[in-house]
Amino acid sequence: MKTYGTLQLEHEKHRWRLECEPHVMLRLKRLFASVGKRSHGVVYVADTEENARDLEWFIDRYRLEVSPRASAHLVKQSLMHRERASLVDALIAGRMPPTDFNRVLALPARGYQQVAGDIVLRGGSLLLADEVGLGKTLSAICTFTDTRTLPALVVTLTHLPKQWANEIAKFAPSLRVHILKKGTPYDLTRIGGRGKQLGLSAGTPDVIITNYHKLTGWAETLAPVVRSVVFDECQELRRRGAPGERSQKYQAAEHVARYTQFRMGLSATPFYNYGGEIWNVMNVLRPDGLGTETEFHTEWCVSAADKPRISDPHAFGTFMREAGMMIRRTRKDVGRELPPLSKVPHHVEADPEAIEKIAGSASELARIILRQGESHRGEKFHASEELSNKLRQATGIAKAPYVAEFVRLLVESGEKVVLYGWHHEVYRLWGELLRDLAPAFFTGVQSISEKDKSKQAFVAGESRVLIMSLRAGAGLDGLQGKCRNVVFGELDWSPGVHEQCIGRVYRDGQIDPVVAYFLVAESGSDPIVADVLGLKKSQIDGVLEPTGALVEHLDQGDGNVKRLAAAFLLQRGLSLPAQTAVAS
Repeated sequence: MKTYGTLQLEHEKHRWRLECEPHVMLRLKRLFASVGKRSHGVVYVADTEENARDLEWFIDRYRLEVSPRASAHLVKQSLMHRERASLVDALIAGRMPPTDFNRVLALPARGYQQVAGDIVLRGGSLLLADEVGLGKTLSAICTFTDTRTLPALVVTLTHLPKQWANEIAKFAPSLRVHILKKGTPYDLTRIGGRGKQLGLSAGTPDVIITNYHKLTGWAETLAPVVRSVVFDECQELRRRGAPGERSQKYQAAEHVARYTQFRMGLSATPFYNYGGEIWNVMNVLRPDGLGTETEFHTEWCVSAADKPRISDPHAFGTFMREAGMMIRRTRKDVGRELPPLSKVPHHVEADPEAIEKIAGSASELARIILRQGESHRGEKFHASEELSNKLRQATGIAKAPYVAEFVRLLVESGEKVVLYGWHHEVYRLWGELLRDLAPAFFTGVQSISEKDKSKQAFVAGESRVLIMSLRAGAGLDGLQGKCRNVVFGELDWSPGVHEQCIGRVYRDGQIDPVVAYFLVAESGSDPIVADVLGLKKSQIDGVLEPTGALVEHLDQGDGNVKRLAAAFLLQRGLSLPAQTAVAS
């Protein structure tokens, strides 16, 4: 029988090598968008389950020479793709009942939580992107009831290990849990657990909990020991660092994950900025699940100022779900709808003197950023960072008195308020202006114990204002039912951060309608930051909720800070450098 070329498996490189006749190569390029259109003679395709299924179909039409070993691997990968997709679909649709974890849990898990745990145990990995407050933690705890996952490792944010330990004690009290105390390894075999039963050192704990920073020092020690890993708030994996300069945090996570049989990522917002970041997250949770980074960028992304942006978030979100790599349930999906949430943009005044103080240096930085030509790239990079920080802080300071007055009005009407900001000087001003209300603080300055005391003071009503950092409280539980008002006194560049912040009070247990106030000044950085948020929200909504409507796509242009620089010069009545091109 005629053959049109060869298909070889390069196992050590995790890729397929294809060599075929010219007309067949044209067909191949149409099927695999990741293959360069100018490739000739020989092309390479990543060895993934999805690619295996497509290759199996392709060689059925255009027969290629394949060795028996490679053919067996191709069939196995293709079958795994079919089974995984069918399994996820059957479990979510209710055609297949999930494993009954409630037989061994001390308190029952809901059906949809058991479904997520079952998908991990049957498929090996999952990105669980359920809405904030739907109980992703319990889905992970369900997997710990299967001894194949033990010892299990939970990696979370700095302020959350105790919360995890408490949840495990509540639902699976028979498990021995240990929170790592130091960033350097020490003997875990004296802690106690099921180690001997599992063929490990007798005292190895069942569940080890650590934060992302400590993982760096423990990765080599834990990788040969743990059998499963849960990356809580896995958006922490969205950045790897520059090629050749991978961040230690990312390398540690990647190293541990590659040793484990079961991997789970938990986050309602798995990426904060542009969709291309999702490859970094999935590279840890399911290596090669999205192909190589180059293939992913070629097939799914467009570049925006060196930041890969998913070109069709709806299509990609659908693909992720159908491939069994991600599930995302909303409150409506699982019948856990909360009282209404209102998001209210509210314009406040800003003291012009605060922005005037940095006007001279900010204008110079803006001109450096907008300067044409590729020279001085390092200077432009540093200028971008400095302008963003300086202008955002000045904006926060400028509107601080008006933000404080807004919060005071809410408190005097009998409400409690979670107030979000970013800069320490802004926190200090809010603290002074609201001193008589005894605000509690939960920012990057406080220790873990101090943060816990602040939370408890707010929950107990000893303080009616909790000032939190925009990025300090992800995953924090216990504020729902105690507060129904969220105020953003400063804005973050990313809407994912705002959703996480709102989720601190808008989650299971909330009985009152929640209002999130976005206090926006008409000068400084706020107008541009608020505008850019529209683009980033379209990325998040499209991937996580493929059937939902997208907000209008905004043109990213040459970068957020470049737009900020141009807007600031125009606010000051200053001319832009010649030939400056900035998207409006």
